[in-house]
Amino acid sequence: MTAQNDVFSFEVKVSHVSANPIRVKISADAADLERLARQWHVPEVQSFEAQLELGRWKRDGVRVKGHVSSTIVQECVVTLDPVTQQIEEDVETVFLPENSRLAKRTLDGNGEMFLDPDGPDLPEVFSGDSINVGAVVAEFAALSIDAYPRKEGLEYTDRIESDSSADKKPSPFAVLQGLKDGESDG
Repeated sequence: MTAQNDVFSFEVKVSHVSANPIRVKISADAADLERLARQWHVPEVQSFEAQLELGRWKRDGVRVKGHVSSTIVQECVVTLDPVTQQIEEDVETVFLPENSRLAKRTLDGNGEMFLDPDGPDLPEVFSGDSINVGAVVAEFAALSIDAYPRKEGLEYTDRIESDSSADKKPSPFAVLQGLKDGESDG
């Protein structure tokens, strides 16, 4: 479990975001790379960068768009050798202040929320005067981490394939037949 103050963070004041979008570049230093490695439970994060554009969305929201790049090292799930993965992910999300009426989740008559799986994501809600865009780009990158990294060129030569005839349980009658056959031999 990662402590709240030990997660990657990069705050942007909402008051700096106007109708004209602002550009933000995030480059992780050595301490941030170690923090990301602990946060993502990987042995090493070699690089982490994000290029973002923040602009107003509707009246009081903020749209964050951009791209995050990261290079991480994991252990191969077969050999435990180091495996390098390059992460390239586009980022797009909207933030609304917690008191915005647009942030209210609409419920149907049964008190259930309807979500369109193909529709846009629901806006994130923020409180105070800042948005943690560092946490957002770290989350987008984390979703791209290969859960089962394998060393390139690795082939499974020692795998055991299942044989459907061996997987079938013998019929109780076949067991009885075997007992009957065994009795007639002796």
